[in-house]
Amino acid sequence: QVQVVESGGGLVQPGGSLRLSCNASGSFFSIDDMGWYRQAPGKQRELVAEITRGGRTKYLDSVKGRFTISRDDPKNTVYLQMSSLKPEDTAVYYCNLELNFRSPNWRSDYYWGQGTQVTVSS
Repeated sequence: QVQVVESGGGLVQPGGSLRLSCNASGSFFSIDDMGWYRQAPGKQRELVAEITRGGRTKYLDSVKGRFTISRDDPKNTVYLQMSSLKPEDTAVYYCNLELNFRSPNWRSDYYWGQGTQVTVSS
């Protein structure tokens, strides 16, 4: 069994900061790519940031310079540090993990967290 748990969402004023966390637990060998997505009401889900096993990062243009993705492999955790938050950042944020398995054979599968609400409003 694999469990992906997100935390850190909430209500914050424009210009404020928030840090999201996503932890994976269960029977997997390792984690390759980690990513954060978001989905606002009535809009498509979009990739916000991703980080590879080697630490290479990529960001949505609208969050560059404001958001930072990082990972702590011993803790099987990915973070999204969000600063200078804007109302347009309001969305449900989801983490997505590429997990590697070795039993019964070698494979990679993607797992989603349940999502955490981030609301930026004054």
